[in-house]
Amino acid sequence: MSLANLAVAPMQKLSPAADPATDTLAAFFRGLGPDWHSQWAWDHYETTILALARQFGLKRLCEIGGGRDPLFTADEAAANGLAFTVNDIDAGELALTPAGLKTACFNIAGDLSEPDVARGGYDMMVSRMVFEHIAGVERAWHNIHALLAPGGVALAFFPTLWAPVFALNHVLPDNVSRAIVHALFPARRDGGDDPVFPALYEWCRGNPALLTPMLNRAGFRDVHVQRFWGHGYFDRMPGLKQLDHGFNALAARIGWNLVTTYAYVVVRKDRN
Repeated sequence: MSLANLAVAPMQKLSPAADPATDTLAAFFRGLGPDWHSQWAWDHYETTILALARQFGLKRLCEIGGGRDPLFTADEAAANGLAFTVNDIDAGELALTPAGLKTACFNIAGDLSEPDVARGGYDMMVSRMVFEHIAGVERAWHNIHALLAPGGVALAFFPTLWAPVFALNHVLPDNVSRAIVHALFPARRDGGDDPVFPALYEWCRGNPALLTPMLNRAGFRDVHVQRFWGHGYFDRMPGLKQLDHGFNALAARIGWNLVTTYAYVVVRKDRN
């Protein structure tokens, strides 16, 4: 996905003294200094989660929709001092979870009546390319609030509308958009390691002014939306790749929320 002329900002160490007056998610991300391009979001997803865990003392991690492709192996989670649980709505996907990892089968947008539900049982909940497939996203955020322990953090990484590439995916019939993704990314064909699921894009936006009231209704007061622009879908299309890169660079420069391509939406539950 990377572009030859893009210099991705390196992950910086968070300095507690950099913003002594605050202990917020916004201050945390200012310390990281993310790049505008979405390649940074992909390259630093795991390290951002580990940095959040260190910064806020988070140990019990649940990955929403982790299924067959969880964030960490059992050894990696243990090496980072994490008690790691992999969640999925689909028992078949959880059956493909690598050995040694704890699993929990429940619907994050459901009524949380499943036996595997642990209310207040997690310090951190994360997801990657999951929320665009969820029907009932606002309820999912309410459920995340119920599942987090006081002071817990959640991070959802998802594609956003109305980036042109995802807007097209949203309006095209599922069979057409699926065929396009299969052509561009053969590994995502049915039966592959990264299958394509229908995308709904409910509440998948990069505009903090739009998302924050909904997240406040879910119970969160500390909210941060880290916006990203750019993508790799046109990397094998000379000319179109450069035009799209220029468009996204300009959108990032002026902070055009309507056409963000990805976002980290990060929330923290109050301690009391």
